[in-house]
Amino acid sequence: MKKVCHLLVTLLLVAGLPAAVPSKSACAAVPAPVVPGARVVSVAGVERPAGEAGVPGRPPITGVPARCEVTVVLSHADAGERVKVEVWLPLRGWTGRFLGTGGGGFATGFSAEGLAPAVKGGFAAVATDGGIGINPVSPAAWALDASGRVNWGLLANFATRSVHDMTVVGKAVTRSFYGRPPAHSYWNGCSTGGRQGLAEAQLHPRDYDGIVAGAPAIELPRFSLAQFWPQVVMNQERTRPSACEFDAFTKAAVDDCDPLDGVADRVIGDPAACRFDPARLIGTKTPCGATISAATAEVVRRIWDGPRGLGKGLVKGAGFAKLAGAAPLPIADNWIRYFVGRDPRMDTTKIDYPGFERLVSASTGSYDHLLANAAPNLSALRDEGGKVLLWHGLADAEISPGTTIDYKHEVERVTGRTDEFFRLFLAPGAGHCGAGVGVAPVDPMAAMIAWVERGRAPDTLPAASTDAKTTRDLCRHPRVPVYDGHGDPNSANSFRCTGS
Repeated sequence: MKKVCHLLVTLLLVAGLPAAVPSKSACAAVPAPVVPGARVVSVAGVERPAGEAGVPGRPPITGVPARCEVTVVLSHADAGERVKVEVWLPLRGWTGRFLGTGGGGFATGFSAEGLAPAVKGGFAAVATDGGIGINPVSPAAWALDASGRVNWGLLANFATRSVHDMTVVGKAVTRSFYGRPPAHSYWNGCSTGGRQGLAEAQLHPRDYDGIVAGAPAIELPRFSLAQFWPQVVMNQERTRPSACEFDAFTKAAVDDCDPLDGVADRVIGDPAACRFDPARLIGTKTPCGATISAATAEVVRRIWDGPRGLGKGLVKGAGFAKLAGAAPLPIADNWIRYFVGRDPRMDTTKIDYPGFERLVSASTGSYDHLLANAAPNLSALRDEGGKVLLWHGLADAEISPGTTIDYKHEVERVTGRTDEFFRLFLAPGAGHCGAGVGVAPVDPMAAMIAWVERGRAPDTLPAASTDAKTTRDLCRHPRVPVYDGHGDPNSANSFRCTGS
């Protein structure tokens, strides 16, 4: 039925139906949407002229078109909170497309940061603060109640509830404002936003026609502990290598494994194939004058191996600084203190191996049901005609790409052949959500739109380095890019995808 409705709307658009230009009063007159399980507290619409959109703490986004900004406030009986949902609707040039935008860290969404680029692209777009604010680093304002108990209603918002509510609100407001529903609905998010997109695919397969999910933070109760693992290793082994020593191991691994893809570009094309043994550096001197000890090499080995039972450690080629610095990654530390220990004053600096195992058991036992978001049966999404484009940087120090690869394999095992609706692309040298020395996708949403609307399933994704000096086509997993041996190593034209 969804396919038929989309076809009818698309035919009307193609047939030359004029783009909707709502009256000036339409923005202020958007009716309250119906949101199952929630109460609508208020609805307010304001027209904004073309110009800049403010992003707190960052330079403003320029070139944002004139738009209607509708803010809907929701509340749930089990939380008694105020959830803000923002819907931005271009006054002219709406493409008939709707976009749900995701969050990062402990934030469910980022308002103008996600909405301004979307309306510039002709989308009607939506974001939500989940009733918990927009602090991606710390959940201090909402994780625990006055008695020190977990705020389960707010955690449910963070996990999955607010994204679905947001989608219901966004589509209803879009339909009211333009007088017709979106022709196609898309999701775009990375990290927490990637997890949210996959949760939508698993729980609400009718919400989106196309989901772009980068570096998804699935298996959160596990990987949050895995992020803390380097600190545990250094605590237990009573050895804290300097940044210079860690850099020596990263450089040595890249020196050893970079050429495996046929070109020396300081990027490990396939970290899983890298067999560099940190013991090889024992006794060597670093540029800062330190001599690598056996204890230091053992710390590096354990960090690369990862914690027993949690799968993946730090990927070779990724930097150590974020996870193995003088202080732990704040997001991981806060997960342990607020949600596992349920004590903001908890001392995490002395956690040893047995203590770590107890924390893993407590984390997964308490929160997997809400925040694993790794259910592999996507047959409902497939049957609805939905698509998922998944990507992950292969030098991601914060969320192991191996977790995403494993999820792709599980979806194949449970759901069957996935090429028609679910594809994974791995970005050599890219860090978390795109930063790093390698390349990251340039515009994966364009590939998704072509897939959904024109049936052009992507076999490659155009990618580039942050300075745009290097281009590469990412290959559909499990294929990998291999240098042709004679072309410009900085050009995508010099690589071909090989493998099954």
